[in-house]
Amino acid sequence: MFSVLYLIIAATVLISAAAFQNQEFLSKSLFYPYRVKHNNELYRMVSHMFIHADWAHLIFNMFSLYFLGQILVYSFYNSFGEVGGMIHFSILYFVGGIFASLFPYIRNHENPNYTSLGASGAVSAIVFAAIIWNPTMKLALLFLPIPIPAYIFGPLYLAFEYFALRKGKGNIAHDAHIGGALFGILYVILIERNKAQEFIHLIFN
Repeated sequence: MFSVLYLIIAATVLISAAAFQNQEFLSKSLFYPYRVKHNNELYRMVSHMFIHADWAHLIFNMFSLYFLGQILVYSFYNSFGEVGGMIHFSILYFVGGIFASLFPYIRNHENPNYTSLGASGAVSAIVFAAIIWNPTMKLALLFLPIPIPAYIFGPLYLAFEYFALRKGKGNIAHDAHIGGALFGILYVILIERNKAQEFIHLIFN
C-alpha cells in the first residue's frame, strides 16, 4: 500500500549514501540558485531533494517522512483510491519540494555563495498536509518532546521557523521549510476543502 512512500525513501537513502562518497556528484546535485538562474541548471530544483549533508540529516528527514507519510498515504488511498492516492502523494512531495525551493531561490539567485541540500522542504509539505488532514493526531519533535495535538503543533512549528528565519543564523533553510509547509496546507485545501473548515473549527473552539 505504501509503495510510493517506500520508493521515495529508498531512492533518497541510496542516492544520499552515494553522494556521501562522491563529492563531485554531491556538488552537481546541490540546490544552487545562482547556477539555476545563470547556467539554466533547472534540474537542481529536484536533485537536491535526494542528497543530504550527513547521516543524521538524512535519518531525521526520512524518519519524519516515514511516520507522517504513511498516515497521509493511507488517508489518500481511502479518499481517492490506490492510483489517485499515489498521484496525490507524488505531486505533494515533488511539487511541494520544488515550491519550497522558490523561497530561497528568490532570496539567493544573485548570491554565488549560497547552496543548500536535503528533502526538508518536500518533507515539510508532507508533514503539514498530514496535519491539516488529521489535525487531532498527536505529534512531538526534539524541541517539543511532549506529544500535542497536530492543530496546535502546526502553528507552533511555523512560528518557530518564522522567528528562526528572521534571526538569520545557522545553516538551516527555514524559508524552504515554511514554503513546503504552505504548499502542503494549500494542496490539501485544494483537494479536500472541508479540511480547512475542520482545522479552523478546532483552533477556535
